Amino acid sequence: MTALNVPQLLPQQPLPRRTGRRVPLRHLLCLLPLLLVLVMALRHRSVLLDGVGRLRSAEWPWLLAAVAATCLTWVAAAVTRQGAVVERLPARRLLATQFAAGTANHLLPTGLGASAVNLRFMTVCGIPLARSSAALALYLLAESVTRVGLLVALLLAFPGALSSGALVPPDALGPLLAAVAGALVLALAVVLLVRRLRTAVGSFLGTAFGEARSVHARPARALALWGGSLAFPVLQAAGLAAVGQALNLPVPPVHTAVAYLAATVAVALVPVPGGMGSVEAALVVALVAAGGPVAVATAVVLAYRIITVWLPLLPGALTLGALVRLKVI
Repeated sequence: MTALNVPQLLPQQPLPRRTGRRVPLRHLLCLLPLLLVLVMALRHRSVLLDGVGRLRSAEWPWLLAAVAATCLTWVAAAVTRQGAVVERLPARRLLATQFAAGTANHLLPTGLGASAVNLRFMTVCGIPLARSSAALALYLLAESVTRVGLLVALLLAFPGALSSGALVPPDALGPLLAAVAGALVLALAVVLLVRRLRTAVGSFLGTAFGEARSVHARPARALALWGGSLAFPVLQAAGLAAVGQALNLPVPPVHTAVAYLAATVAVALVPVPGGMGSVEAALVVALVAAGGPVAVATAVVLAYRIITVWLPLLPGALTLGALVRLKVI
């Protein structure tokens, strides 16, 4: 008999099992804020320890008032963010996002961290990217206008609150204004000459103006936008004034508020994480210009930054990681 040539079916070898699990990228991103906080703490450990030492000799009721004012700034930011969009945002997630955005703002160049977190939050909430960007621009515009307007109003009401040339020397004011004007003219020329950029900017401005009209057509949204924008710098300045009272700074609280607003406006365009370093220096200079001794002014600024930056930094990083893991942002 002829043997049939039947191919032998070999059993397939099972694929080797992987002993380790691949860690999702989102989980790694959750740990990134904590790592950045650790790096910042190590880099600024001398300032951190000095600031904690200053807090030991302070009057605690005033420090608690400063902590309360700092907590209310996150509420004011949440109200302003809600006022910048027509859609109703989830209130608890919005407030948690503002708390986390504060940490992101200190870990990345000024404004970029908070802007990225809020932009992502709005897009997750279903708002298109173009309108989310327009709402972000509207928020920044309202906050800038109210901060500068409040500073001008206080300077007119209290002309002796800050000596002239405290933050910007008179002989440097002209070149500074010329440099700013030159940068604006250069940016405008680039936008006008590059067709693709001109089209993109025109489309964005059209969306932004449309979003602004929609928001201001609703009185509740307009009140939230401008009321929150005004409350935010007022609460920040009140926090610094409370720390000044806690450490017996011989400067009236209103003058301390003027010094704070002047310092923050002066360093608004400095591209460093959270204004770290530049804000402290400007605040010390402004408080000295308002009549405070250098040593006390330095102690007040260090204690204020401990309360507003370092104390919320770790819980803010944990909140940021949790929001990323829960896909809220």
